Amino acid sequence: MTLFEKLRCLLTFGQGVALPLPELSANTTPEQLFEQWFTDAHKAGILLPEAMSVSSCSTDGQPSSRMVLLKSYDEQGFVFFTNYASRKSQELAENNKVALLFHWNVLQRQIRIEGTVEKVSEQESADYFHSRDRGSQVGAWASKQSQKLKYDNELKDKMKHFQEKFVQGDVPHPEFWGGWRVKPHAIEFWQGRANRLHERLCFEKQGKQWHNHKLNP
Repeated sequence: MTLFEKLRCLLTFGQGVALPLPELSANTTPEQLFEQWFTDAHKAGILLPEAMSVSSCSTDGQPSSRMVLLKSYDEQGFVFFTNYASRKSQELAENNKVALLFHWNVLQRQIRIEGTVEKVSEQESADYFHSRDRGSQVGAWASKQSQKLKYDNELKDKMKHFQEKFVQGDVPHPEFWGGWRVKPHAIEFWQGRANRLHERLCFEKQGKQWHNHKLNP
């Protein structure tokens, strides 16, 4: 890339195009690379770098996507929390195949993750639930996520009801609310480049081992 091209990228907030891919060793794991890119996204000042698209699919083959927030990740997978009665949870319970997407435009980077899901433990769900602010805890009780509202102020009325019900003491963790853990078997790191010569680094899990290769853009 020429100096002019680098300057143009910077002036158009495409500074990620000038970033090099890290050097990889035979022992490099996608979890390590995700950690590095996720940290870079935080340092870049991106608002909610933990925002990710979750795509599920119904039993009749209809896909659907929505944005959620990543709450934790490790070598076991990527965790988010939601209402277990929501559309996404119903679809994930019927079809455990799932895809995640992180997109950080300023860095010209995205990460695609494919895998399967499983519910986290009830204790893990309860611990996270009680770490949230009280308003969000009450809101989880008030909202029958993905169901039709019977009238315009139904949600406000239910919020008031549960605020009064739980006015004293801790808000109990509802059994219909908890976490999903995405266990990946394929992760692709996409780095934007000038002239659309983007770099795509893919990891695929075979047994317990990760293997990587590159793809044409």
